[in-house]
Amino acid sequence: MSNINWTEEVAKRKNDLLEDTKRLLQIPSILNEAERKEGAPFGSEIEKALLYMLNLGKESSMEVKNLDGYAGHLEIGNGDELLGILCHVDVVPAGEGWSVEPFGGEIKDGKIFARGASDDKGPTMAAFYAMKIIQELKLPLSKRIRMIIGCDEESNWECVRHYFKNEEMPDFGFAPDADFPIINAEKGIFDVEFKINAKNAKSDEGLYLVSFESGQRLNMVPDKAIAKVAGGSLKEAEEKFKKYAATKGFSYETTKEDNLLTLKAEGKSAHGSTPEVGVNAGLELAQFLCSLSFNDSDQTFLELLSDVSGEFTGEKIGIAANDEASGSLTVNVGVIKYSESEGGKVGMNIRYPVTHNSEKIETALSKRADQDNLTMRVIENNPPNYVDGNHPLVKTLQKVYEEQTGEPGELIAIGGGTYARSLQTGVAFGALFPGREDVAHQKDEYMYVDDLLRSAAIYAQAIYELAK
Repeated sequence: MSNINWTEEVAKRKNDLLEDTKRLLQIPSILNEAERKEGAPFGSEIEKALLYMLNLGKESSMEVKNLDGYAGHLEIGNGDELLGILCHVDVVPAGEGWSVEPFGGEIKDGKIFARGASDDKGPTMAAFYAMKIIQELKLPLSKRIRMIIGCDEESNWECVRHYFKNEEMPDFGFAPDADFPIINAEKGIFDVEFKINAKNAKSDEGLYLVSFESGQRLNMVPDKAIAKVAGGSLKEAEEKFKKYAATKGFSYETTKEDNLLTLKAEGKSAHGSTPEVGVNAGLELAQFLCSLSFNDSDQTFLELLSDVSGEFTGEKIGIAANDEASGSLTVNVGVIKYSESEGGKVGMNIRYPVTHNSEKIETALSKRADQDNLTMRVIENNPPNYVDGNHPLVKTLQKVYEEQTGEPGELIAIGGGTYARSLQTGVAFGALFPGREDVAHQKDEYMYVDDLLRSAAIYAQAIYELAK
């Protein structure tokens, strides 16, 4: 069976693959807490996306299981050992500024556009078709192959926790939810929130902060921010903001009504694991406000934000770290909220090196919280993932990638967290090819059609080599 032309097998199924991908992309599978119910813990749209994949599996004569709407799986093959392929069908909110329908699945200029096209519905469908090809060719297998489909990878990972409480852990596996060639090192993910109490009373003099809002998710760089300021010389503050925005080069808007100045900043969204490629609108706006004179809790709130502005390594808040295997720690301030009546909160998404001790991060941040009389809450600490480069899983994936692409199967480390870390032995494997722009979590997200097909061929050979 070594002479199978995987590329040709995918090409035979191109139309079906694209149509199935398009239909999956047209489901706006965003977490909806308000719709939580038994069998659909993340809302009806995510439930639809899960059921869509499970129904595709049934139609292809795969064994199918729904784990209470938290997750599901599709399985082929026989044997004691289990190969896991971990995907997800939930997506982050679309956001604004798209030039195409965010959930249209439109194909143009050789790309398929939609929220989730690259993260992770396109790669999920490529891996599904890889399994489908192996099933249809009736290839002999010595192991079981199981696609595990998660439903809240973009939020709290309740799905995989629920799944592995009830189902066996694969012996090894991969997640098609990052970059090619092979990611064998993923940084730890430390989510933390700082809260500041509401002020007792407005100051009679100077400026005071009425409200501030930026960001929806910790793992997204916010591209919008809005602050409302009152008191003091608002006209002077408005003129300073215009000059500041022009110097920094971000888009802005101002409106002044009576004794209320509204300032809006527009940056560039990016994945929280790469804050350096985005422009954090919330931090830009906060850094400007910090240059003005505020009182009490306003200033404390703004100074905390100022200390994580302009750099992404946590140096100014005392948590910088790096190692040879995975590089530097990064900080993304993903959620900022403040109001006179409720006080403020700042949510940070910290990615730390694979050899670093997260207790050092918590200790340093606790010290800062005590210093400013803030309340600190650790939301989640997801440990790093690392698989040795000599492991048979890694070696097999390297071999397949090199045979299919003619390029070296290099090992890389990322700040992003994929489902690979929920496996005892797992790596991330595609589907973003070297040199391609990473548009996950950005407006006009897309995946090249050719890359979707290439990925399916690579996955088909990889799965077969690992399970034959």
